[in-house]
Order: sequence, then structure tokens, then C-alpha cells
Amino acid sequence: MNGMDQLPLWVEILVAVLLLVSSLCTLIGAIGLVRLKDYFQRMHPPALASTLGAWCVALASILYFSVLTSRPVLHAWLIPVLLAITMPVTTLLLARAALFRKRMAGDDVPAEVSSRRNESGS
Repeated sequence: MNGMDQLPLWVEILVAVLLLVSSLCTLIGAIGLVRLKDYFQRMHPPALASTLGAWCVALASILYFSVLTSRPVLHAWLIPVLLAITMPVTTLLLARAALFRKRMAGDDVPAEVSSRRNESGS
């Protein structure tokens, strides 16, 4: 590696820290997925930890390649932005499907919320 391709030490340290934080978040999400007992408990915390891990990897990538090319490299933002858009929708659809299956199986679950207003005037 010649002198032009070398990154400053502070960039290398920050990228390494972001990647370590990402791996820890992913590990926490995986442990949560194994340790939590119910499907509904397993949905939210691992998704948050994994999403935070993806944000850290994207930030590390943006920082590394922006400093390496001496210009802003922002296309790596697509990954966390798409995750932020699709993750809640996917989580909601999976939760509704699981709730529907539990209702059809006759399990004790919360009652369905009606979308119609009370027509008695209140």
C-alpha cells in the first residue's frame, strides 16, 4: 500500500469501533432471538439490535470510502434507509399474521380492534 491509499489512524479506529459495535448489536439480537420464549417477544428487540448493527456497518462504510476517495460516498445510506422503511412494515405484517393464526387456533389473545366508530354518537 503506498502513501496515498493509507487512511488516517483516527478513521481506521472509528471504522473498527463501528464494526465492533455492529457485531455486538448483531450478537445481542441473536441472543435475544434464542432466549426470548414467545414469538411476540422475539419480534421487536432482535429487530432493533440488528437494525442498529446495520446502521453501524453503513456508517463505517460511508466513513471509510469517503475518506479513501476524498469525496462524500453516500450510496451506502440506501441500506439503512431501506431497512428503516421496510422493517416496521414487515414486523407489522408478521405480527398480524401470527395473531391471526393464534385466533384461528383458539388461543387466548387480545380482542380484535374495530376500525368503525361507535355509531351511538360518542
